[in-house]
Amino acid sequence: MQIPTSFHSHSVSNTISYLNRRVFGVKVRALACAALSLTALSAAAQENMRRIIVPFAAGGPNDVVARIAARAMAEPLGATIIVENKPGATGAIASQYVADSKPDGKTMLLASSSTMLSPLLLKSARFNPLKDFIPIGVMATDDNILVVHPSVKANNVQELIALAKASPGALNYSTSGNGSSYHLGTELFNSLLNIKMTHVPYKGTAPAVADLLAGHVQVQFQAVSQATGNIASGRVRPLGIASRSRHPSYPQIPPLAEAANLPGFEFSTWMGIFVAANTPEAELAKLRAALDKASAQPEVRKQLTDLGMRPTSMRPDEVMTLIKGDIDKWGPFIKRSGISAD
Repeated sequence: MQIPTSFHSHSVSNTISYLNRRVFGVKVRALACAALSLTALSAAAQENMRRIIVPFAAGGPNDVVARIAARAMAEPLGATIIVENKPGATGAIASQYVADSKPDGKTMLLASSSTMLSPLLLKSARFNPLKDFIPIGVMATDDNILVVHPSVKANNVQELIALAKASPGALNYSTSGNGSSYHLGTELFNSLLNIKMTHVPYKGTAPAVADLLAGHVQVQFQAVSQATGNIASGRVRPLGIASRSRHPSYPQIPPLAEAANLPGFEFSTWMGIFVAANTPEAELAKLRAALDKASAQPEVRKQLTDLGMRPTSMRPDEVMTLIKGDIDKWGPFIKRSGISAD
């Protein structure tokens, strides 16, 4: 097969608690920083205040990476870094906010692969991911695992495919919303295998996972960082991983390219720091040095690895090539499938 290149009122606390426990208090300290009143700070302190804007709600992988980055970059920058969550419109709200911000390096965006695809999915998205941002660097990559609720009578991917073919549309899969990377990835999976599973979109990852755990939906692609606790507790059954190679934390889980006979099938989520276009070179150099120093810290690398993420380092030109590759890969599929976040 040819692969394109490159609700219920459940509490969501269980869904995000694993991530919160594994970040060694980063989130708590970052939230404490966010609680500081700007009016109470001295003029000098306000001058050194920086922000990382997160396009998604608190508790998810993007939020956790932003808080790790904020803490680790603060010391080399000699600044207080506050994390602000501006969720909505598949990341377009936060992205536009940063694109329109003063290009002084003090307002940063924790962007991801899905964030940069927003203009392909939303007519209202005005920003150009290749022109309106400058990359500081990528910090982490989070692979995605195909999991099912234990009630599903499938112990491997081939059995899941057989179930889907026997009863088209009977299996439901949940995602964090229309146009999300999980929506795109699952529909590509369906398309390549000529199967149909019914999409159930939620307003965020946490409620989507909560209803999977409750058995209200049966199938989901989850980030490794989110799936780890649920796999360990037996609340979900992993069937395959959407990466080119086996994950170091789960060597027993086969890549879907192999298990589903889909050569080249992969979709992962990279997460990195960006600033608005026209930010001065001197400021870019300062931010990149701070991120490089943060990413090299053994504590930071351990935090990311313990979460199931892969610490990742890329040059700015490599990041731009990555974004262009994502657009080239997903653009034709989005157009062909009619997927939209509007």
